[in-house]
Amino acid sequence: MFKKIIQLAGTFLVLTIILTACAPAATATPAPTSVPTATAIQAATAAVVQATSLPPTPAPTTDPTETIKPIFAASAHANAKAQAFTDWDTAKPQEVPAACARCHTSAGFQEYIANGKVAAGIPAPAGTFECKTCHNDTANKLSSVTFPSGVTIDNLGPEARCMTCHQGRESKLSVDKQINDFKVKDEDAVVKPVKGPDGKDVAFGFRNVHYFAAGGTLYAGQVHMGYEYDGKVYDIKTQHVEGFNTCLGCHDQHSLKVKVDKCGECHSGVKTVEDLQNVRMPSSSRDYNGNGDTKEGIALEIKGLQAILMTTIQNYANEAAGTPVVYDPTTYPYWFEADKDGKPIKDKNGNPTAYAAWTARMLKAAYNYQVSVKDPGAFAHGGKYIIELLFDSLTDLNTAAKLTTKTDMSKMVREDAGHFDGAAPAWRHWDQNADKVYSYQVDAVCARCHSASGLPLLLKGSLLDSPIPAGNGLMCTTCHDSSNMPARLAVKDVTLPSGKVVTFGDKADSNLCIECHQARASKQTVDKQISDYTVTDPDAVVGPIKVNGADKAFSFINAHYLGVAGIWFGNQAQIAYEYDGKTYAGQNQHPAADGKNPGCVGCHDVHAGVVKTDLCQNCHTGIQSLQDLRGLGDSTDWNGNGNVKEGIQSEFQSFQDALLSEIMSYAKTKAGAAIVYDANAYPYWFSDTNGNAKHEPDEKPYSNWTARMLKAAYNFNYLSKTTGSVFHNARYAMQIDFDSIADLGGDVSKFTRP
Repeated sequence: MFKKIIQLAGTFLVLTIILTACAPAATATPAPTSVPTATAIQAATAAVVQATSLPPTPAPTTDPTETIKPIFAASAHANAKAQAFTDWDTAKPQEVPAACARCHTSAGFQEYIANGKVAAGIPAPAGTFECKTCHNDTANKLSSVTFPSGVTIDNLGPEARCMTCHQGRESKLSVDKQINDFKVKDEDAVVKPVKGPDGKDVAFGFRNVHYFAAGGTLYAGQVHMGYEYDGKVYDIKTQHVEGFNTCLGCHDQHSLKVKVDKCGECHSGVKTVEDLQNVRMPSSSRDYNGNGDTKEGIALEIKGLQAILMTTIQNYANEAAGTPVVYDPTTYPYWFEADKDGKPIKDKNGNPTAYAAWTARMLKAAYNYQVSVKDPGAFAHGGKYIIELLFDSLTDLNTAAKLTTKTDMSKMVREDAGHFDGAAPAWRHWDQNADKVYSYQVDAVCARCHSASGLPLLLKGSLLDSPIPAGNGLMCTTCHDSSNMPARLAVKDVTLPSGKVVTFGDKADSNLCIECHQARASKQTVDKQISDYTVTDPDAVVGPIKVNGADKAFSFINAHYLGVAGIWFGNQAQIAYEYDGKTYAGQNQHPAADGKNPGCVGCHDVHAGVVKTDLCQNCHTGIQSLQDLRGLGDSTDWNGNGNVKEGIQSEFQSFQDALLSEIMSYAKTKAGAAIVYDANAYPYWFSDTNGNAKHEPDEKPYSNWTARMLKAAYNFNYLSKTTGSVFHNARYAMQIDFDSIADLGGDVSKFTRP
């Protein structure tokens, strides 16, 4: 018999947590006509900070439990009629099984947190939760939770009680285990039953994550509740503002209701739980579901992706698995065989027939679909993680050869812009420490720019001398003054790695940008290494020196990435290697594109990072895209190819190509070992042992460095890794390339040095 599952939020699982009250209404709230203004959002933050920092309320003179009891009594955790507590009342034997008692009985929960398990079933009816369920000595000390994936999250504090149950019962590991247990070799083959230890058939079936697994959504890629596809990177725990970053920060622990009044202080227009579905922050600028609407709430973006995934799963079931499928969100096990009209096929007892034509590929996608819908507050708990899971499921289904009705994903987007792309290496590089243990701590030396809190701490005078927790990108408070919203943090000027001090103007917003976009090395860094090794012949391969008794190699120096300040300010910055005796262009004198903000913020959207090409049209006719900008140029044939109509991007690329070619030639003829450049593998320069000009996996980092070659390779990599070099200061960039080629002994006769 198939049993109808309960519809009321919060009654399946237990304890005080996460957006139980956030279950979507039957009809989705219409999308807002505009995104809440940054001013409204940020101005309210100051009030929140003030409110959350007030002195504690004096202790009441009456027993507080008398006030709390009726509040708790009205909650889902005390609903004696809920199926979450009554489902086993007529079972045989009449008890709540040990596996379920942990979260569906008060006694089971207390036994579990005390002993790590429930030894036996609890007699039914077992009743609901009580005060002592969560208020006891063991619960008060509880601070760690182990998720179904085996990952343990420590130092949780009171919300550990919530996540002991609100974590789901499956994970990527259990899905993979089933696939491995059935020895699946073909992802698209329908998996047949196997004989179990008792000789009975064991079916390859759907894995149900369980209900209201908000803790798994919240901790995202750290606990692997969703099916995370191999080779993909996922966001970690969702970041939110201080004071609203935990279960109890957002939910009343007794009523379970969301503190909507607090939400409304930052999110304009939020007065009800349903309104939260319309929330969308400026950092979420992408059109994830590809419907053309970038102003609808994240909840609606997710709903769009869910609908697309459902259609794709059904297409796959028809075309690849060979058996149509239909989904019923209210009836276990949710996926059923369908007739030609898409209706569930009934068995002789009138019950829908559970779907049995599962393939491994379909199982993964269906599992992720279920993960996304069974936590009704997923959009708030881990919306970006859910988007990644849905997107990757669609991508994987599309690779199936038997699926002829492919889903058009050309307009869909998986990730945010760079500053908010939680799956990018810029934010995920430090998840593991040197011992390959997951610590999610950003090294102090990197935390300034690769954590949400590093830069504001530094600007307030703090020394970044210890690791800072990793996140999913920047936050509002990274660039905005939390005590004076919506003002940005004020930066008078910026000291670069060369020691040079630059500014776009006193406290100009763009100074904030170049606090990070400045590189981490300079001409002085390169010269110091050459000096430390006492190099007298610039063309001699430099051997190692002894440092503290160990050999230290003369090695490539990486300027780091997107060091725009070094290009924009030219010889005032000296980030690129400028050759002695040469003169170089200074600061780019391009006027403020928006007429008021010089530098970065005048040309780029401060949140999405994209170039404001519409502003370019004020001076450059016909500019509608970034590609059009690449076509801009002047009448000088800088690269000497006879084409004066090609854009400056093409002119500059010719310089870069020539420099790389010259470095490779020099390596062979002067350094004695061939070299190859791989922009996607650190440290980028490798020994080309087989001479095929391609980096192979077994080829090691290049070691035959000479001082002359080091300078040129440093410049090539710096200009390559600083996207937009040609726009930020084309003349300076071409001067650097020209002089690097010439210093290596290359022929520059066809080029014109700006």
